[in-house]
Amino acid sequence: MPAVSVDTFFACTLMVIVVLSAMAGASKIILPYVNNAVGLNAPERYEQLSKYVLLSAGAPSDWGQNGQADPQVFGLGKADSGNPYELDVDKVTRLNDENQYSVSYADAFASFGLPDVSFSLEIKPVFEVITNLTAIFDADNITVYQFEILTEKDGAPVSAEIKCRIIAESYLNTADTIPSDGKVYQNITIPDSVNGPALLVAFARHAYDDRIVSYGSYAFAHNSTETETRGTYLKLSPLNYLLNASIVHPETNLSEAYAVTFDYSASLEQVSRSNDSAVYQIPRFLDPSPVVIVLTGRNSTVFFAEWVAYPQVPTRFGADFTNSASLSSIYAFTYMVKVGSVIYRCTVRLGGPRE
Repeated sequence: MPAVSVDTFFACTLMVIVVLSAMAGASKIILPYVNNAVGLNAPERYEQLSKYVLLSAGAPSDWGQNGQADPQVFGLGKADSGNPYELDVDKVTRLNDENQYSVSYADAFASFGLPDVSFSLEIKPVFEVITNLTAIFDADNITVYQFEILTEKDGAPVSAEIKCRIIAESYLNTADTIPSDGKVYQNITIPDSVNGPALLVAFARHAYDDRIVSYGSYAFAHNSTETETRGTYLKLSPLNYLLNASIVHPETNLSEAYAVTFDYSASLEQVSRSNDSAVYQIPRFLDPSPVVIVLTGRNSTVFFAEWVAYPQVPTRFGADFTNSASLSSIYAFTYMVKVGSVIYRCTVRLGGPRE
């Protein structure tokens, strides 16, 4: 599919969002479908239930911000938003099992209140950003890394603006913004005086709607050994605009902490510290963009960089329907949702006993 066809898809999607925005009070309208009081058949009932999960704020309405609280009624909508299909940043983040404050599916299922309906959610960027290191050039006192950056949706190219940020030890740099029709090459220059490993964060903003933003990351060696698996040194858990960094190894020393978006970057303020964790304040940036948070430090003599996105997307949550097709009726419904200031793609799957 050519890029223009994908752009047409996005335009149609935005028209749908405008129509959905007229559905004020929709969660109240859907309530009778929860217990099937109106006698719908399974596909219609499950569709209404999928909308209910996204339109309702649940109870308590701020259960996302409190990492010690479980929802009494499950719903992902942002409280008092007034905009249908606007999800709460922290409720979405707590669906990610890498977050120490994640809610379990058992608790979510119980608070959903329908023992005959299992469900799962998948929330991900509207399009992908894929980064590949394709070449390395040595020069006087610098090293140049050439990256191929792809922006795709289901394998089709997506027109976007690309902005790359590079983090290493005591080093944060930003490359020029460049346009892309789905594939572009970016040269990243790092002084040889800088210690790595280094981290590339490539943001991509859709050419025709600045609310559609995605990112990709790539860790690579620079004056260093090969990179470690993410999560080796720190477990990062953002929630309620605070980042909890749990230290995995006792010899870990933290140094710099950054938050980067498409338009902005900032050093993070550490608000508390103990022997096994540290807490940082996450800024509330103005631009529509995921926030990528990067913490650097040393474990003994080894430099490292750990990173996490806020909201913590992409994420999959809930029941595994992989081997359930023979036992259950399974239905999937996909929506464009707003989380923070960014539009994401959300698929809700629901299943119950075959009729």
